[in-house]
Amino acid sequence: MALATLGLFVFSLPTIPLQDWDEGHAWRHPSQTTVGGSGQPTQFTGKDNDTLIISAELRPEITGGDLSIEVLKRMADTGQPWPLVRGGGKFLGSYVIESIGNKQSELMFDGKARSISFTMVLKKVSDQPFGLAGEALGLAVGMVRSVVGA
Repeated sequence: MALATLGLFVFSLPTIPLQDWDEGHAWRHPSQTTVGGSGQPTQFTGKDNDTLIISAELRPEITGGDLSIEVLKRMADTGQPWPLVRGGGKFLGSYVIESIGNKQSELMFDGKARSISFTMVLKKVSDQPFGLAGEALGLAVGMVRSVVGA
């Protein structure tokens, strides 16, 4: 199998066709209680991690099935960030898998599903391809370049 994008994550599996792409962006504004004051003043403390919820439907005869879901679960079990690449080749950053849910339907006589709908919640942890390790590697390369004058 050639290197494919599973619609999202880069590793060797056939591409899974996505149905929904739901992005979430948030910014932190914690409030502080004051003595004798009315209302609670807030302070902007930065951008929160982006979230992404994707939904897809697998048809085991065509697009993969239980094995594809199992590979995603194993990826989540590592707790590591994974590079996220959109189908057109655009790198979106490194994400961890927070949750995976699936629903199997159209069951055959042996219990195998003809349709598997799944949802996966991802959290962005870095703009670099390999998470914080990628950022550290980028900083190290930059320091070496500045030392040698490259």
